[in-house]
Amino acid sequence: MELRRFLRVLRRALLLVLVLALLAAGTLAFLRWRGFLLSSQQVNPKQWEVFGVDVSAYQGVVDWEILAGQEVDFAFIKATEGSGMQDAQFKANWAGALQAGVRPGAYHFFSYDSPGETQADNFIAQVPVTEGALPPVVDLEFYGQYLEQPAGREETLAILNPLLQRLEEHYGVKPILYVTYRSYYRYLAGGGYGDYPLWFSSPGVVPVSTGGWDFWQYSHSARLDGYYGSESRIDLNVFRGTRGEFEAFGTPA
Repeated sequence: MELRRFLRVLRRALLLVLVLALLAAGTLAFLRWRGFLLSSQQVNPKQWEVFGVDVSAYQGVVDWEILAGQEVDFAFIKATEGSGMQDAQFKANWAGALQAGVRPGAYHFFSYDSPGETQADNFIAQVPVTEGALPPVVDLEFYGQYLEQPAGREETLAILNPLLQRLEEHYGVKPILYVTYRSYYRYLAGGGYGDYPLWFSSPGVVPVSTGGWDFWQYSHSARLDGYYGSESRIDLNVFRGTRGEFEAFGTPA
């Protein structure tokens, strides 16, 4: 009797495990089908209409015609960092992307160690107002000592807000904010930044954010042809919208 009861319980448990496994497999397949899960090597995923990369001096010299030939629609290009650093490849990358028909956007690596006004001066001095370019980007993440000891919210926003204001005044559009989950929820969530476009870093899995998002950086480790630097990998991104919406995105009012 005890053995029969045990076997019934065992059969029920195995059936439950099988049902859960099928549900998990079905959910995974659905997420992949919709493009909500992407491989780090998945170039120009078919579920998204607009595909792009981001580059800096680490990718070295870029052959933009070769890169564009891999269905790259846009590129975020590092321009500056803090109040004094300029990316050595920015000017060549900006000109090369434009010539190859890749829509460029310049990004600034935010510093917790200098005023927002001087950071804006650094960026504006490097990045020309260019018709058709994507809005400027402020890359808000953690580095160095701030990985273990993040700066406080109040002191960070005292730097960030003047930087955003200066960039918007100069370029005529709201800057894009590049964020990780950690930086977004520490500094931006619930803080009145809902009308700023967001570029979310979320490797492999579609961003889940109360503030929505406009660009998704889904890979930090892809390999494409056409760049020759110390870094063999390149970041991949998609735009959340149609091609028509992308073409209208970030155009001054």
